[in-house]
Amino acid sequence: MGNMGTIFVINPNSSEKVTEGIDRAVEPLRIPGGPRVECLTLKEGPPGIETQRDVDSVVMPLLSLIGELERRADAYVIACFSDPGMHAAREATRKPVLGIMESGILTALTLGQRFGMISILPGSVSRHLRAVGAMGLAERCAGDLAVGLGVAELADAKKTEGRMIEVGKRLRDQHGANCLVMGCAGMAQYRDSLENATGIPVVEPTQAATAMAIGRVRLGW
Repeated sequence: MGNMGTIFVINPNSSEKVTEGIDRAVEPLRIPGGPRVECLTLKEGPPGIETQRDVDSVVMPLLSLIGELERRADAYVIACFSDPGMHAAREATRKPVLGIMESGILTALTLGQRFGMISILPGSVSRHLRAVGAMGLAERCAGDLAVGLGVAELADAKKTEGRMIEVGKRLRDQHGANCLVMGCAGMAQYRDSLENATGIPVVEPTQAATAMAIGRVRLGW
């Protein structure tokens, strides 16, 4: 391990725009004394990870990239809300591997009794709920609602912000959520406006995972 260490935050889709948004989201976590936080794009990934097939397709190239980074890395963050390849990566390296869905949900548990998730597409919901069930947290999940926009469409700020606020208020008012988790790394720029509009804590999952990774690196866990 170097003086500061390096955390690689990997966007498993091939959209540089999404990676740029992730890079801006983790900027507050770049602190003097490190660790360094470096954001990368998986070139072999699809433009957006929207189906289980997309999730499965990035696992092998993601593991190859982790293998290439292993000598320089102190921790990895998989910056896709489906946590593709997270368990396989944990078998492939002894360095910490944080998935943003798992980390985002774990952070939400400290902010409220019941968390709501905001997905991009209706097809994402069952995938997310399977993961929540596997974590044994179904009773703490207030619900998962979709904004109905693909990853590429999330760049349309006005439309996306409006949809996210509408869905966030529904999760709060109709489902009893008292904190929210944004269910896609491409949503990062909307956290503040969503939190202001709903009045409840909003977890941006890449920030949550990167914050955990910093703790792991600094404490040697």
